[in-house]
Amino acid sequence: MRRVAVISLHTSPLLQPGSGDSGGMNVYVRELVSSLAQAGVECYTYTRADREGLPCEVTVEPNHTVVHIEAGPHHLPKEALGDVVDEFTDRVLEHLDIIGGVDVVHANYWLSGVAAHRIKHELDIPFVSTFHTLARVKAEGGDPEPAWRDRAEAELINCADAICVSCPEEEAQFRRLYGDPQGQIEIIAPGVEHALFGPGDRAGARRAIDVDPAVPMLLFVGRIQPLKGPDVAIRALHALGRPDARLVIVGGASGTTGDGEVERAHELVDELGLHDQVDFVEPQPHHILSTYYRAADVVVVPSRSESFGLVALEAAACGTPVVASAVGGLQSLVDHGDTGFLITDRDPAHFAKAIARILDEPLLADTMGAAASVRASRYTWAFAAARLRRLYADLTARRLVLGH
Repeated sequence: MRRVAVISLHTSPLLQPGSGDSGGMNVYVRELVSSLAQAGVECYTYTRADREGLPCEVTVEPNHTVVHIEAGPHHLPKEALGDVVDEFTDRVLEHLDIIGGVDVVHANYWLSGVAAHRIKHELDIPFVSTFHTLARVKAEGGDPEPAWRDRAEAELINCADAICVSCPEEEAQFRRLYGDPQGQIEIIAPGVEHALFGPGDRAGARRAIDVDPAVPMLLFVGRIQPLKGPDVAIRALHALGRPDARLVIVGGASGTTGDGEVERAHELVDELGLHDQVDFVEPQPHHILSTYYRAADVVVVPSRSESFGLVALEAAACGTPVVASAVGGLQSLVDHGDTGFLITDRDPAHFAKAIARILDEPLLADTMGAAASVRASRYTWAFAAARLRRLYADLTARRLVLGH
């Protein structure tokens, strides 16, 4: 394996997660490509230039280059990016010609997959896809996507040489909704940077973020959008019925309706009389999030759907119990009753009941936190990169999937 083109059209791995279109996928691409590069694979990550003044290329580290591709007006919403995929792909192909080609193209998200699908056929190389989210999965969680996205994803699935999923639960869900693809399905579990995310002193972490060490602290980390369920976290705090408890929400607006969602979250806080119990914090640099995780008594992850759930993994690595929705990859990260609790519906009262157990039983909380840290130690980016390298090498030795 010599060289890989990684496509991340709609969001750059150089951007800070937590607002706009930046989230766990940014971390996934950045950390996984970094580990591939450190293992000797030359990686070019192609992303659309979303503002003026960006350098054409950014050398992140040896073997790891991010290439900004000019395609369409800079400030386009994600919903409009389908109109510039062809232009984006043209520019990527021009750059690939300049550098002498690649052995594999690996797409992240369906928009990137549309570009990678064409690159596969133009260059006759294997096409790997990590969808991160899928239309049919989102629809099951109550977030329907346009029919044309579903059709596009079905076409990509039909021609992908390999589809990467994060865990057995995601693979089972994929096969149930889409059937068995022509290419192979490979489980590539994301990792966590254990040098940054590990257990630490809670009182010191509280002082660092200016939270009273004596109050119970709940934490929500993620973009403020219905998919992530910040409203459930707020209502769970209300159902908890503890005026001494605080909920810290770290994240920002996302998408074209993002500002409205943030406003609705503030309105919900006021409606429930929680103004003095909820703190909204701007998105934080990724390495700073570890301080918030260590400071919390419990991290709440009430997502409607989640292919993996890096927030839950990072919280666990910091030794903090997680109360999460029993969906997607969260089911593989949280061992119910051992490292946290999984909630099978979206009833805030059920989240509150689980949170109360952790807050009211210090021995249980300590035991869960210790078990969560041990559980999270299994996940490393180096191991994920090793599996991916093996997959790339296997694919280059096989005949390509031709689709129908």
